[in-house]
Amino acid sequence: MTTRPAFDPRPSMQLVLVACLPGLLALFWQYGWGSLLQLMIAIPVALICEAVVRRQLRQPATPETSLFNQPLLGEGSALVSATLLALALPPYSPWWLTACACAFALLFGKALFGGFGQNPFNPAMLGYALVLVAFPAHLNQWPAPGQHPGLGESLQQVLGFGGGLVDGWSQATALDSLKHNNRLTIDELFAGHHAFGSFGGRGTEWVNLAFLLGGLFLLQRQVIRWHAPVGLLAGLFVISLLCWNGSGSDSNGSPLFHLFSGATMLGAFFIATEPVSGAGSDRARLLFGVGAGVLVYAIRTWGGYADGMAFAILLMDLVVPTLDRLAARGQETQS
Repeated sequence: MTTRPAFDPRPSMQLVLVACLPGLLALFWQYGWGSLLQLMIAIPVALICEAVVRRQLRQPATPETSLFNQPLLGEGSALVSATLLALALPPYSPWWLTACACAFALLFGKALFGGFGQNPFNPAMLGYALVLVAFPAHLNQWPAPGQHPGLGESLQQVLGFGGGLVDGWSQATALDSLKHNNRLTIDELFAGHHAFGSFGGRGTEWVNLAFLLGGLFLLQRQVIRWHAPVGLLAGLFVISLLCWNGSGSDSNGSPLFHLFSGATMLGAFFIATEPVSGAGSDRARLLFGVGAGVLVYAIRTWGGYADGMAFAILLMDLVVPTLDRLAARGQETQS
């Protein structure tokens, strides 16, 4: 079982939150207030869960070991998990769904295994997978880019009261539209379907570019290493290239489409790089990323869900001990 890191995680956690800002701004630009409202729900729920767990485990956070010198925030992992989960969920998910996902992530994804440094699964993706399986219809309710509601209507949708939102606010995502397409060519989809943008999903292509920018910032500041993100993007690119059969109606989408649709960049730079549940060595991280990229494509194309990032990461978390052993044996053989 993974042990608690000896280093102080707080500076890294703060930089991860800073790196999320471009993605948050892009979500706000494309979809309106929804993601900000999700953050306002997820963060308090996460901090309450963190405080309850610390109290039950008799592990109070002291100012010397807490983020921003505030005991409630602990080492900052709960804040980061809540932020990533809120950014991954559809912007106008109902408040109870976000609260359930966040509570499950913190209580069953982290506290159940002993707290920070002990979790074998990525907590944010565990919470996301729960609500995806339990409430799949809510996870498909993405607003049309540029047609998002105002703040009042956003509150009505998230809190579940009032007269509802303007017509046409919700649409199928590009990945979902491609998955269920059986008659239009790729060119026709991009030319006439509102879910498709210039090279990826409409709206999500800009969100992915923003998270790519945040990921490059993390690489530049050496918060994360390149192996898992590059492995994931390379694995997804190669398999989508090998399986790409042009622009026919039975096409699974181009490599560029898969790289800039769904949660690809968020998963590559912010989810696959989670230090506790991820692999321990650089070689194992690279294998982890490649496997996740292949699984993302397999689930998107042949699975039951339009975007398989959460399940791909959780499945690769299961084989992390094996990957670490394989990497260690490879190093021993070379030496």
